[in-house]
Amino acid sequence: MSSPKSLSGKVALVTGGSKGIGRALSLRLASDGAKVVVNYSSDSSSAEETVKAIGSSHAIAIKADAGNVKEIGKLVDEAVKAFGKLDIVIACAGIMPLKELEGLSEEEFDRVMSVNVKGPLFLTQKAIPHMKEGGRIILFSTTLCAASTVTPNYLAYCTSKGAIEQMTRLLSKDLARKGIMVNAIAPGPTATDLFMKGKSEQVLKMIAGFNPQGRIGTPEEVADVAAFLAGEGGKWITGQVVRVNGGMA
Repeated sequence: MSSPKSLSGKVALVTGGSKGIGRALSLRLASDGAKVVVNYSSDSSSAEETVKAIGSSHAIAIKADAGNVKEIGKLVDEAVKAFGKLDIVIACAGIMPLKELEGLSEEEFDRVMSVNVKGPLFLTQKAIPHMKEGGRIILFSTTLCAASTVTPNYLAYCTSKGAIEQMTRLLSKDLARKGIMVNAIAPGPTATDLFMKGKSEQVLKMIAGFNPQGRIGTPEEVADVAAFLAGEGGKWITGQVVRVNGGMA
């Protein structure tokens, strides 16, 4: 007789859930028994393919701009309409324009902060009324916040992720009264299509060389940690930033 899946009966919402780390998260949570709301911003084909891989009875794709509060509210409403509640909310959507100070525009900075900071904050706010004790909020930072190898063109991105780390700390205090755990995952370089695109073999070897393990991480390794935090293993972990990077920082 097979044992029950660890997230059976749970409903998870994953922003940016159709590609890269987000897709790995969606597939892993579903494999552990959760029903999954796969949020996407523009590429409906990737979202529908992810839903198909999970099974249409256990997943739904919903389009929404993860940096727009009005659309975030509609995303949460549609998710609850489809599955009745939320147990796990993962804010994985993010953008990363690479500009040093001199070349950074106000519009670019505002957009980074909208998607990477405002979005996760108000997603949490909108989701909380539909979550019960034992719920999980998982936000995303980056190992670059702690890595000495970071370069100046990550200015806006790391600024936004520094805000996420403080948000995690404060929200964990705020939501403790509801019995909801709030943590952040901070991946190192991860072999997504977006990360690998345009990088030569030489550059990839150099990046791998920054890691004591001598390689680049995989989306599935990040998803493993999210699944742990979302499940029973995370019931006494909150306010933490978990760096998933093989010892890079």
